[in-house]
Amino acid sequence: MQCSAYNDRPLVGGNYYRWTPFPGSNPCELSCLALGHKFYYNFGRVLDGTACGTEPRGVCVNGKCLTPGCDLILDSQKKEDACMVCGGQNTTCLHHRSVYQNSQGAEGMFEYNEVAMIPAGATHIRVTDNSRNYLALQNGRSQFVINGNLKISVPGEYSIAGTKLLYKRSADTWESFEVTGPTKEDLHVMVLATDRNSGIEYEYWLPLERYSLYHGKSPLRHNQHSSGYLPWDPPTTTTTTTTTRPPTVSTQPYWGGWPVKPPRNPAYPLPHKPQRPPILPRLERDETRGNRLPQPPRGGHCGKCRRARGRGERQRQYCKKDFVFRAKVMGKLYRGEETRYDVQIIHTYRNRFRLEHREFLWVPNVCDCPPLEEGRQYVLMVRRHINYEQTLNRILLEEDSYAVPYKPREDALLRPLEDLCSNRGPRQPAELRGSYS
Repeated sequence: MQCSAYNDRPLVGGNYYRWTPFPGSNPCELSCLALGHKFYYNFGRVLDGTACGTEPRGVCVNGKCLTPGCDLILDSQKKEDACMVCGGQNTTCLHHRSVYQNSQGAEGMFEYNEVAMIPAGATHIRVTDNSRNYLALQNGRSQFVINGNLKISVPGEYSIAGTKLLYKRSADTWESFEVTGPTKEDLHVMVLATDRNSGIEYEYWLPLERYSLYHGKSPLRHNQHSSGYLPWDPPTTTTTTTTTRPPTVSTQPYWGGWPVKPPRNPAYPLPHKPQRPPILPRLERDETRGNRLPQPPRGGHCGKCRRARGRGERQRQYCKKDFVFRAKVMGKLYRGEETRYDVQIIHTYRNRFRLEHREFLWVPNVCDCPPLEEGRQYVLMVRRHINYEQTLNRILLEEDSYAVPYKPREDALLRPLEDLCSNRGPRQPAELRGSYS
């Protein structure tokens, strides 16, 4: 429009030309090409407000290309920090960086393994891999968005979790996910295993209040731990670097305040020594038989664990139990004749009562039945246990509860059960709401 305004106007020499835009060296100068000729002419500055072709959202003012800052003021130079705060100093969020390594290689050819769960609210997410495996991504409903169902997606921009994701893949083995955020739901980074894993790097930023829920001691759980118990050391700097490996499972139970070995087989008794009787923790104010959790039979060994298997058992427990969720085992502690698992809730399929991001599961035995390993994810069907006086409010994982290692196919098996079982349980009484101790 600005070039055509000079059409049919005489230049030096009295010649007339018709003009079209020409990309000059300065985007804020009006350079126009004479149609049908091999020269262009500079008419001076473009009109104020003309878009600058070299800068996003830039406009020309007095012959200069100015870009607005995050405060929408031209040439303010203000930018969003990693926390998405305009002009911030990265003080309202924390950086988490980790490396996923699986030294045992792929469990099977073309199987999906979970790399990490990136919580909702994360910003500046970056995941990189340099192997013959393929990165994959699930949304908060465990539905594949990229490279799912053994189908490789085309690199490019994808919409997910209320933001944009840029998927890059080179001609050799390098690929990456980049998300500016903030995300509105959890994201599950997966890997389609075709070769031994050489290390998948991922990083993101989380708001302070959400960081403590996933990577530090949460204030919501202070009243559930003793003063000396920490799931892990809280972060001391703004950047944490870890390596995701299945940690060593402790097999030493905790008996009333001092460590002892597990019960020995009575067929090989040790010489008699006077021992202090174990001090079992008080679970309720009234130590009556009716108020205590069911206890396993006392004996020298535990025997074989009973396991819930099959489609019929899966459907029966899905409809009957109070909670069906996917969780990662963060820790295990033996308390008297019980085992307490510290788990991180990743996805809920059915819950009749409110759950926190971190909960305790109580197993009424020390036999590791059902067998759960620290660092692994499971689909669990459990029930709520409240004693007669309502002084004990726990999530109970029984020996025959449905507890299977998580694989993506479990989502497809559980999804049809939503139509068979109502996902809305009875409303929770006000006096019983809250987290489980």
